[in-house]
Amino acid sequence: MAEKKLTGKIARERIVMMEVPRPPKGLIEGFRSLGDATGIVSDVMDELGITGVIGASILKPTIPGSCAVGPALTLRNIIQREHSYESARNHVNKMAEFEGHNLALPGDFMVIDGVAGISNMGGISAHTAKRQSEVGAIVSGGVRDVPHSRRIGFPIWSTEITPSTGKWRIETVEINGVIQIGGVRVSPGDIVLADDTGVCFIPRARAEEILRLAQKRSAGEDEKCRIIDTGVSVADLPAYT
Repeated sequence: MAEKKLTGKIARERIVMMEVPRPPKGLIEGFRSLGDATGIVSDVMDELGITGVIGASILKPTIPGSCAVGPALTLRNIIQREHSYESARNHVNKMAEFEGHNLALPGDFMVIDGVAGISNMGGISAHTAKRQSEVGAIVSGGVRDVPHSRRIGFPIWSTEITPSTGKWRIETVEINGVIQIGGVRVSPGDIVLADDTGVCFIPRARAEEILRLAQKRSAGEDEKCRIIDTGVSVADLPAYT
């Protein structure tokens, strides 16, 4: 792969790794084949003692019915030291999610440890992400221009929606480092599965094991639904585990 040219908004030393670790062949396709399965994956992670699930009441989907899966490309934002009005007058923009888009490979899932009450991703950013073939974004913090991202079919799961721009208020301090989303540790390359029910952050080292068990559980649930549809009495239904 040719070396990525940086856009110049952020110093190279703030980029921890230039490329998200790639998942084993067939892994993403396997999770995708489960459909809207955050509930199933959450159960499997519970059984394995793995923390990493956040509900849609916290990370709310901007496009109902969306389901996306991909490796995490991570960013961390903080509040700028300068007053926002001063930064606006001087056009001091320290946001650098575009550097993340620049590094993104098709299928990546942008995950932003962002700032509350302020937009960490707007319409042009979402448009760029869509062009880069990213599958979606998770934002702990605000986003804006939701009609724009909906119009182009780019799903975002965020904790807030606000018109307040981050351009003059936010500084991106790290790309592709370890971040925290709602108390969940997320590393670059971890698998993100998101749907209407919530978001599962699946540790890369355990992803194959989790997929195998989730496929088995999913097949069991499909069989139970088939039995229910045959008209078997509730008392004769197989026990649910």
